[in-house]
Amino acid sequence: MACRCARHVHPFVAEGARGLAKSRGDPRHHDQSLSVFLAGFRGSGGGKAMGRRMLRQREGATGREINNRKLDVGVGTFFSNVVMYFIILTCALTLHAHGMQNIETSKQAAEALKPLAGSLAYTLYTVGLIGVGLLAIPTLSGSGAYALAETFHWREGLDLPFKSAHYFYGVVILSTLLGIGMDFAGINPVRALFWTAIINGLLAPFLLVGILLAACDRKLMQNQPSSMLSRVVVGLTAVAMFAAAIAMFVI
Repeated sequence: MACRCARHVHPFVAEGARGLAKSRGDPRHHDQSLSVFLAGFRGSGGGKAMGRRMLRQREGATGREINNRKLDVGVGTFFSNVVMYFIILTCALTLHAHGMQNIETSKQAAEALKPLAGSLAYTLYTVGLIGVGLLAIPTLSGSGAYALAETFHWREGLDLPFKSAHYFYGVVILSTLLGIGMDFAGINPVRALFWTAIINGLLAPFLLVGILLAACDRKLMQNQPSSMLSRVVVGLTAVAMFAAAIAMFVI
């Protein structure tokens, strides 16, 4: 049953799990399986083993590749959460403390930096916003392009020339244009970000459950399931996120 449920979460979860399970026969690597599995959901192609484009080519990852992926996921998750914490803390101590609880414009959001940057708060916010945008375009549009390319067996990769991956780059371009179009459609970007975050938060626990089902299934993982510690942490995280989602509508 768990195997069937996991297959419905993502068309490549089951196959990817098998490829991961074949990576090492050494039991010492069992506790790394969930870290590598989670890495597949984080990037736009960054989780590929070195130089391997097709899923069947990525079966049999080396111990070094597994350790590198585990380190990448751990470090990235740690720093992203540190940044998130200080964003929340900064806004709470500045905007919320002065009664600004409804942020409608980027100018209002930039005012959270005034205690730190003074008159340069807007400039600092603008530079940061542009930097985040340059990072987000290849990451967000690229992740969708990779997913569609693997689903429909298109040639894909940001290292390929445009003429070799028309459909892949077409999705990247279309996604970017849709994002730009929102600026001219009268959609409040701050409110759009707010509701996008809520939707992501509501969907995330379901994704965690799917990952947990796949990582716990011995048959699916070919007798290399995730460690008990990883399963407990992911399970508790999913429960906490479900509780937070319910509380948002009830309280």
